[in-house]
Amino acid sequence: MNAQPNLITQQKSESDNIQEFDLMALFGALLDAKWFIVGITTLFMLLGVGYAVFSTPIYQATAMVQVEEKGSSVPGFDDVSGMFESTSAAVTEIELLKSRSVIGEAVDQLKLDMVVQPKLFPVIGGRSFRKFVATEENEIAEPSFGAESFAWGGERIDVHRFNVPNRALGMEYVIRVTAGNGFTLLDADGQEVLSGKVGEEVKQGTFEIAIRTLVAREGTEFSIVKRNRLQTILDLQSWISASEKGKDSGIINLSFQHEDPMYAEMVLDKVAAIYVRRNVERNSAEAQKSLEFLEIQLPEVKRSLERAEKAFNNYQIRQESIDISLETQGVLEQIVALETKLQELELRRLELGRKFKREHPSYRGVVEQIDTVKRQRNELTGEVQDLPETQRELLRLKRDVEVNNEIYTLLLAKTQELDIVRAGTVGNVRIVDYAQANTTRPVKPKKALIVVMATLLGGLCAVAIVLIRKALHKGIEDPAEIEALGLPVYASIPFSEYQVKLTGFAKARKGKVAKAKSILAIDNPADLSVEALRSLRTSLHFAMLEAKNNVIAISGPSPGVGKSFVTVNLATILAQSGKSVLVIDGDMRKGYLQTQFGMKWDNGLSDYLSGRLTLEQVVKKTQVEGLEVITRGQIPPNPSELLMHENFTKLIGEVSAAYDLVIVDTPPILAVTDPAIVSAHAGTTLLVSRFGQNHAKELEITRNRFEQNGIDVKGVVFNGVVRKSANAYGYYGYYNYEYKSEK
Repeated sequence: MNAQPNLITQQKSESDNIQEFDLMALFGALLDAKWFIVGITTLFMLLGVGYAVFSTPIYQATAMVQVEEKGSSVPGFDDVSGMFESTSAAVTEIELLKSRSVIGEAVDQLKLDMVVQPKLFPVIGGRSFRKFVATEENEIAEPSFGAESFAWGGERIDVHRFNVPNRALGMEYVIRVTAGNGFTLLDADGQEVLSGKVGEEVKQGTFEIAIRTLVAREGTEFSIVKRNRLQTILDLQSWISASEKGKDSGIINLSFQHEDPMYAEMVLDKVAAIYVRRNVERNSAEAQKSLEFLEIQLPEVKRSLERAEKAFNNYQIRQESIDISLETQGVLEQIVALETKLQELELRRLELGRKFKREHPSYRGVVEQIDTVKRQRNELTGEVQDLPETQRELLRLKRDVEVNNEIYTLLLAKTQELDIVRAGTVGNVRIVDYAQANTTRPVKPKKALIVVMATLLGGLCAVAIVLIRKALHKGIEDPAEIEALGLPVYASIPFSEYQVKLTGFAKARKGKVAKAKSILAIDNPADLSVEALRSLRTSLHFAMLEAKNNVIAISGPSPGVGKSFVTVNLATILAQSGKSVLVIDGDMRKGYLQTQFGMKWDNGLSDYLSGRLTLEQVVKKTQVEGLEVITRGQIPPNPSELLMHENFTKLIGEVSAAYDLVIVDTPPILAVTDPAIVSAHAGTTLLVSRFGQNHAKELEITRNRFEQNGIDVKGVVFNGVVRKSANAYGYYGYYNYEYKSEK
């Protein structure tokens, strides 16, 4: 009943152990590469510091504009100016401020589509140019490194006009200073386009340039670009930032960033000024239109008044009539009042006609009032018909004079009022703060942030490289991976620094196998590697109990795994334990066991197999008691065929009977077939695998290669184990500890 829960608990525990192992192994890999990580992080930090120091500072100019809810009015004329008041939301004003018409006018006035800059020395030139402070007028810095074509500080140029054909828009040209206050314009290929003097307008075909001021040494170069006007406007629209401060506050904050603070202030002030001026023009447009209409009407009304007065005076002279009766005077006053009111309503109708359609209620209301006044006027005109003819004519002429006079006076007053309203219009926006840039604290680059981010980026990149390298590097570093293939690990031999001194490994050329000049087990018997080999000796004692003979074949998957090192030192340890041991260098291609014993390679195995020498002639004694060796001999053209000869079988039979142990060092199995031939005569076959070099798949192929030849690999010697943090944090402890007596 409880078996299933226990199984689940066990699986969960194993999963947790694997996860913890992976994390600790990764942590150990990072510790192993700590100096690499520190180096890369330091490099990135230094690059960040360099960028922060030498990068061009960017300054920000800011300005503030207020958008009022209503336009201002002139005291005493609220009824007139009320027609021209307008309400503008801040969002709408922002779009108007950044419109192409406003930005475009600023581009044209400031010539922003023309970019002129001195050529600076790479990397350090910008900082040198900015740090130069002139002590007198027109002083320039001395060139460094003999680079006289670059500007080093104090150089300036004022280009008044620069025109190029459309095909050359956006292309960079070079202005080179020449002797005698002259200059030369060069294209991108270094070809001269035109040349002239400062202060003169120079033209050559469609190219035109005029330079007002030029302060620089002879040979100094400036880059100049005539940009596309529309593209310049679009860029400025994106560079100039405008936002409302708070919700419905009517306060617009403007900002513009540039490396030149004076340039940023100039551009922002110009844009704000153009925007305010256009706002005033927009708000006074209605008054201007009404004023233009009245100015057209006034001369006509004045001429009508003059004609009416002349006709009235002539009639009085002709009829010798001086005045009209009181009754006629009363009617006249009523008619004049109605005519004046009718004229006012007509003006009102014209104004509303420009704003609304004829179906609008306001327009229709004025039309109805006009009809009513006309009816009243017609009624009074009918009453006049009962008067005598002289009085009627006199009344008509007098009415014309009075009506035209009233209309003229009314229009003249309206004209003056509208003129005052137009002149007094200030718009519903105003500049609160003019543009100003803080030159003591640039907004970019943020040096501290750049250094911190560069350092973090360097650390992350270094960690990523270490982890990726670990993921891609499949070399076995855990003996458990070998045992997972079904191959027992007989011993894990630590990497020996002392052996490096013996082999001169550090001086070995790339691609060459280091050859030891002596035996580690003799020179330093207390070395950890030697102790590990002693444990291998013990393991072999039990592993060979059921072997068919006392011959051990040692091979490996690839060169450089340490087969010869294991062979020689294992044989030495066995001989020191009182056994008679024979070492045979079975690598007749590149064998070098003779170097460790201090002898020559001649008169060796190949000479015996070819029948040229006898066994007694090829066996050589060493400095180790009980240890003898057969070197590789003359390099034959057919090593595999010699090993398959019956002489090799005869050799194995003789030496197996004559010695307690026979160890044969063979070449790599994945390179040649010699190890399989030798192992067929041996009772025990061992593989040597090197820490971090051989892959699991490589060992698996090696074992399969032996099994295809009917050979059973007894086990693996894990050589060159390096004590790493990645190993120490794992769950395998295949590293020997030093344990020796104190001297």
